[in-house]
Amino acid sequence: MGAGQKPVEITRLRSIALALAITVLATTADAHHSVLGQFDVSKVVTLTGTIAKVDWINPHAYVYLDVKATDGRMTKWALSTIPIAMMRKGGISREALTGKTGETVRVKANPALNGKPFAWIIRITYADGHYFALFE
Repeated sequence: MGAGQKPVEITRLRSIALALAITVLATTADAHHSVLGQFDVSKVVTLTGTIAKVDWINPHAYVYLDVKATDGRMTKWALSTIPIAMMRKGGISREALTGKTGETVRVKANPALNGKPFAWIIRITYADGHYFALFE
């Protein structure tokens, strides 16, 4: 083997590693979308329902709201929030966001562009009148 030549096996391994890195980065980039890419910020919906659960996970917490339609059917909405770091900085904890078990809340939100029961929380108001304005 002359000077400057690399063994074929090392070159092949580097190519595989590079392809794997590109795949992982592309998958990660696709997993996080902007607010404008997912939600119709020109529309606002008001949902009244019961908090079923809160997933306090990075980068955004999700509030799952059971909303009863006028025909009596129950729809579970997934509601995205501002980043957790921003919520903590604003003094909002998981416990504060969750509220009381079974509590009915009113949520003002931007609906998903795809029409699914998914929205971006603007404001969440609790039964006692206190609220969190997350994106006003």
